[in-house]
Amino acid sequence: MFQGWGFLLGEIWVLLALAALVGLIVGWLIWGRAPAPAIDTSEADRLRADLATCRARTQAAEAQVAALTADLAAARAAAAAPAAGVPARPLALPAPRGGKADDLKRIKGIGPKLEELCNRLGFWHFDQIAAWTPAEIAWVDENLEAFKGRVTRDDWVAQAKVLAADSR
Repeated sequence: MFQGWGFLLGEIWVLLALAALVGLIVGWLIWGRAPAPAIDTSEADRLRADLATCRARTQAAEAQVAALTADLAAARAAAAAPAAGVPARPLALPAPRGGKADDLKRIKGIGPKLEELCNRLGFWHFDQIAAWTPAEIAWVDENLEAFKGRVTRDDWVAQAKVLAADSR
């Protein structure tokens, strides 16, 4: 009964191997050629761009802080030690004390126009002028517009000291 089966069993193995091969080819054609699944990287790209923007802003802010720190140090140094040859502005008042200014025309060399200019600069009283230092005198001499050098030439400080002592 099993005498011709050897040939059949050999043929079945060949047919099974052929069916497996055909199955592999068909499977590859169906699933193997499918494109790789698309991965959405838009969120990661957006986060990378945000990180780059933050880093750039941080660098710009650090540079600005460094510049402001240097400016502050320079301003503190300038305020602590006035530069040589740079005149200092005398103390000015926004208005005369008690609402009444001294008659600055009593100082030789000050007329009505020069008195008006002194008042605009904030100088209203003899004691203000009497207290000027040499650096402040230089500042006033430079800022008297058309009357430059009058403070030194007419010795306003000495005259103002006498007038301030008389008005007490």
